[in-house]
Amino acid sequence: MNLEQLTQQIAGGEDSAHQFKVDVRNAESLASEMAAFANSDGGVIFIGVADDGSLPGLSQKDVSRINQLISNAASQLVRSPLTVQTKNVVLANDRIVIVLTVPKGIDKPYFDKNGVIWLKTGADKRRVNSKEELRRLFQISDQFHADELPTKAGIDKLDKLRFRDFLRDVYKQEYPDSLAERTRLLQNMNLATDAGMLNLAGVLMFAEQPEWIVPQFVVKAIRYPGNKIHATDYLDTEDFAGPLPKIFDGALAFVMRNLHKVQAGRGVNAPGTPEIPETVFEELLVNALVHRDYLVSAPIRLFMFDNRIEIISPGHLPNNLTVEKIRAGNSNIRNPILVSYVAKGLLPYHGLGSGIKRALEKWSDIDFTDDQDGCLFTATVHRKSVEDLELVDKGANIGGTRVKTPVKTPVKTPDMVLLLLKGHPEMTLAEVAEKIGKSVSAVERASAKLVKSGHLKYVGPKKGGHWEVAE
Repeated sequence: MNLEQLTQQIAGGEDSAHQFKVDVRNAESLASEMAAFANSDGGVIFIGVADDGSLPGLSQKDVSRINQLISNAASQLVRSPLTVQTKNVVLANDRIVIVLTVPKGIDKPYFDKNGVIWLKTGADKRRVNSKEELRRLFQISDQFHADELPTKAGIDKLDKLRFRDFLRDVYKQEYPDSLAERTRLLQNMNLATDAGMLNLAGVLMFAEQPEWIVPQFVVKAIRYPGNKIHATDYLDTEDFAGPLPKIFDGALAFVMRNLHKVQAGRGVNAPGTPEIPETVFEELLVNALVHRDYLVSAPIRLFMFDNRIEIISPGHLPNNLTVEKIRAGNSNIRNPILVSYVAKGLLPYHGLGSGIKRALEKWSDIDFTDDQDGCLFTATVHRKSVEDLELVDKGANIGGTRVKTPVKTPVKTPDMVLLLLKGHPEMTLAEVAEKIGKSVSAVERASAKLVKSGHLKYVGPKKGGHWEVAE
């Protein structure tokens, strides 16, 4: 680095990768700065530079002293020791700036002399003060994986039928009769801890009611009208819980029922094909379920708009992965136990790193956003405008009643409910939901709105009563 390059870098000011110090006299303080850089993405410390970017520089005597201090701090006061690089840049007045480069650590987490773990936060640093952050550092260094986390669920929470069928179909093995045998088998399969409790992978794949144990690991799906998120206005919504295969099936069905059907060269009486191939969403949903960060206590969100579909997963891309790399087929295993079992047929998984490429081959108009600050990864599937689609049906058939709707506007759930109950007032909400292809919860919310607005009223006892629709 020469003086011109130094000046250019300093002109940008301090940030998470660049720090200024007029002088350094405390080796322990410097060691904590090094540890913070190593636990993050590495960075550069400019010694002999003031906070305002001016260049007072260092004397030759200062340089000699500070270089010795740097050596001691990196080798003796950081655990594990760091290999750093220094470069002396001579200023016009023969003063010197030391450019100290700290690499991104390969043996995270790094501690200072007192056992404190530091992370960079903008131009400053802070202590790691939560178990979640500590786990993530171990996860990055491949010393720990979230799907290994112990849960509070005992072996009795296992879905016997689901696990029995898996053993029979994949391992050609019978379901163990005794609790001790089942526990030992689950431990050998990396699905239970040494203490005999199911780990997170065991719960997500084989527990009878995973949402009772880990309620945050679900998929929340909403179909909005238009192209923006609305606080109260939606066309369809449903939460999907249960073992991963059940979540996958429900989320995929939600997407497919909210897509347009196009003729695609078929006859007018043909049922039509989805506007976007189903395979695209198979790959993206599997990717979201298997590779999300389970250290983040949040659901996967599935948002459908007129012009796009977003699948938002907790956790940004791990380690050195970038959007460009995943588009090229590169991958990184964040949850190895889940991956190993999904590859045995629990989900339509076709190999590490191939899902994104396969989705792009079927539908090229997909964007990926890696939000490092928000700790989110978003896959956005862009839809064609309705005018560009040769739709099979530009209207809707609700309970035998033909409803002509504008092509751009799907029939809303409350309208479907009213139309159906007007002709069949004796139907239950569960029957209505089945008839119109919506979830029971979506129909219950729609009917509650209709009752509140005075458009719908239930008359008579709970059993044997009927609905009245206001004209």
